[in-house]
Amino acid sequence: MPAGMRCGTLTVPLDHSAPAKGTLRIALAEIPANGPRAGHRGSLLLNFGGPGGSGVEGLAAHAKDLAELGERFDLVAFDPRGVGHSAPVSCGGSLDPDPVDSDDPADELAAVRGVVARCERASGPVLPYIGTVHASRDMDLVRRALGEDRLDYLGFSYGTRLGVVYAAQFPDRVGRMALDGVDTLTESRVEQALATAQGQQQALDNFLSWCTRQPGCVYGTNTRTAKEDVAAFVARLDVAPLVDADGALFTGQDAATTIGSALYSRELWPALAKALALVERERDPRGLLHLGSPAGAEEGAGTDQDPDAGGSARPPGRVPADNAVAAMTAVNCADDPDRSSDEESPAAVAARIDGLREEFRKASAVFGPRQLLTVLACYGRPAGTDFIRRIDRPGAPRMLLVGTRGDPATPYRWTEETAQRLGSAVVIDYKGDGHTGYGSSTCVRGYVDDFLIDGHLPGGTRSCPAQE
Repeated sequence: MPAGMRCGTLTVPLDHSAPAKGTLRIALAEIPANGPRAGHRGSLLLNFGGPGGSGVEGLAAHAKDLAELGERFDLVAFDPRGVGHSAPVSCGGSLDPDPVDSDDPADELAAVRGVVARCERASGPVLPYIGTVHASRDMDLVRRALGEDRLDYLGFSYGTRLGVVYAAQFPDRVGRMALDGVDTLTESRVEQALATAQGQQQALDNFLSWCTRQPGCVYGTNTRTAKEDVAAFVARLDVAPLVDADGALFTGQDAATTIGSALYSRELWPALAKALALVERERDPRGLLHLGSPAGAEEGAGTDQDPDAGGSARPPGRVPADNAVAAMTAVNCADDPDRSSDEESPAAVAARIDGLREEFRKASAVFGPRQLLTVLACYGRPAGTDFIRRIDRPGAPRMLLVGTRGDPATPYRWTEETAQRLGSAVVIDYKGDGHTGYGSSTCVRGYVDDFLIDGHLPGGTRSCPAQE
């Protein structure tokens, strides 16, 4: 924890529409402003991404990145309900269905429903009240507890969804709001999964264009053949996995997951190039395994690191080991109204998924198959709210939105679409790579800090160049 960081809790209703159902405690952290009191602007609430990412851990990890804001604001973050130390949800250790010795779609989908039942048992009473609409109402109680008339807010990745939902619910309580790595408000789970596969592939293409210009790149100097080589490498490992030092199998999908995570930060590109060279030349996955570990992720730490990675190691016995993934699924499903109907047969569901395979493979031979697996993540869960899809010009003050052209997780077009839905936003078009721009671009950071501290907001869309 940084010096001066303070932790506490805030009691909120389990169900905001029916307070008599009980309460839960939200974990918060604050780093008081370290500048002159004469320039103090009050509290700035932050969310570093997810869903499933701990705000308390995020604030501890990224305090140095927020130094200029920390001179003028008390920096405040919280673990959204169901996350971290705020009534954490769990699925009893894993979201993977139990193995099924059958090719019958009904048996396979029954195993998926079994995961849902396991999550319900392990999570307790908070699970039906998970989701961004509930979390944004908690945010307003945090604002009130901090003594602020209006909420100043900086959100990254999923934190942008949380910010927009807050603005739609409480437009007259929005102060200065900046959103970086803007999430979608309208796309279905299938559309989001496909967009993620496409975004990851574009980020991989950008990485390979860089790698083939570096001395000793394992894929040579031809970007086109480099793309084919990476796809072949992942396919090869799915057929013949490697074995790591602990005797565990390292599959193509393991490799795709690690590569995708490393693409979140351009700072990790040199390490990724070395790891790929090691595994391609010596069949040694240690470099990729290191990149996929918390220690490896920390090498590229910043506000643009993978928000879905779950943060640093947590104290044993305090937060379930599967909380980050369980919470991510629970929140995303609570925010999504689309479900298979009870009348749809298992065979029809299976046929629908099979019908998507080629589209996902064309989007990315490396990342498409993994993203397709997420399409059924909400199967068997209650349908979520349609509130987010209905957001349209809520009447909040103008905000600042940052979109990154090479973002592997939140495509730039989502920034433009959300700006249109808000009807009151200025867009910063960052031409760089990685997920979010604040941590990697001095230009982006300048626009965000100037707006949050002094209220300076440019007109129209502004551009920030790629930063090597």
